[in-house]
Amino acid sequence: MSYHNPYTPPRKSATFDDHTLAEIRRAAATGIYDIRGAGTKRKVPHFDDLLFLGASISRYPLEGYREKCDTTVVLGSRFAKKPITLKTPITIAGMSFGALSGNAKEALGRGATLAGTSTTTGDGGMTDEERGHSQTLVYQYLPSRYGMNPRDLRRADAIEVVVGQGAKPGGGGMLLGQKISDRVANMRNLPKGIDQRSACRHPDWTGPDDLEIKIMELREITDWEKPIYVKVGGARPYYDTALAVKAGADVVVLDGMQGGTAATQDVFIENVGMPTLACIRPAVQALQDLGMHRKVQLIISGGIRSGADVAKALALGADAVAIGTAALVALGDNDPKWEEEYQKLGTTAGAYDDWHEGKDPAGITTQDPELASRLDPIAAGRRLANYLKVMTLEAQTIARACGKNHLHNLEPEDLCALTMEAAAMAQIPLAGTNWYPGKGGF
Repeated sequence: MSYHNPYTPPRKSATFDDHTLAEIRRAAATGIYDIRGAGTKRKVPHFDDLLFLGASISRYPLEGYREKCDTTVVLGSRFAKKPITLKTPITIAGMSFGALSGNAKEALGRGATLAGTSTTTGDGGMTDEERGHSQTLVYQYLPSRYGMNPRDLRRADAIEVVVGQGAKPGGGGMLLGQKISDRVANMRNLPKGIDQRSACRHPDWTGPDDLEIKIMELREITDWEKPIYVKVGGARPYYDTALAVKAGADVVVLDGMQGGTAATQDVFIENVGMPTLACIRPAVQALQDLGMHRKVQLIISGGIRSGADVAKALALGADAVAIGTAALVALGDNDPKWEEEYQKLGTTAGAYDDWHEGKDPAGITTQDPELASRLDPIAAGRRLANYLKVMTLEAQTIARACGKNHLHNLEPEDLCALTMEAAAMAQIPLAGTNWYPGKGGF
């Protein structure tokens, strides 16, 4: 005889939760894996788990806005004849024309220029609008080679060799056929309307020795003028950073698993890579062990949302950060004003599940001319510039409170951790103690 206690509601499994059950049913019905955009949705230790200590008697704070707190950063000073100088250490990460509309790419360039920082091309080549509205443009050199040509390498202000991405370290990207318009197809030398998958590794090298040769080729093509970045996904940050430096990189870009993507397998996004917080200190340690910290610049990306996140990344040893998802939100992506249309797509504003389908009501992650026309690149660029300004001011406010007259003067000693996991990953003492798990060993 079965018995149900009327005072206790039915209890669902934590292992087989509603999302898991729905995914099992979807997989059983379709026989294909799920594809989506953006980054991981699982909760992982992040910058929220760190706090700044601030100054009081033992430390002397700077007075409000009266005392200067510098935010400039120079990228590519190791070998490049023309290193980049930015007004703020917050840059725009690579997002391709194809994944994004032409208006969105133009808006990113406009916003970055107004804020005095750089933006990045992403896969698929350089558009004239993007180059024309970006004072400082970084050209991504990816395994796919889509859109790559020597002319655009020379038109860029820096070159970023992409080895890996935080959302999918070790994996390639996807661009579904509905987003491959005539123009995208022409730029990438692909058939229109056919699903495309980017390669997971460069076709002409198999290891760091080949990477060194490729960096040398890029320097010769650009007459040693352009800084050469190497971007890696957060997987083995100590060794990947060390090898990038030894291969001759001017800048290392390290992307944690909270970094987004236009489209890849959901199982990849949620189960491959390391949290951004866990990546920074091993990379900084590699630079320090090689005597190259601050000589080779470190850019951190993956889940950066606020000036506090920026300040924490810099305090842990980064020179700059890059934002992607947050920049799209600033442009107007996933705005609740489009909720009714998101609902028709089977999603909701803020879920980011629609990026790969090319039906974005906000006109940002689409190639549909009617939808893309909804985004005013001038107004969207201003919104992005406003957001970057606020982030910079927030980071300055924190730095002043810690007594620092430059964002780069923030240091690990200015931080404490709220959880054991964050303390271990960031190698920052647990609040109220001088200890973190593993202290005394790497």
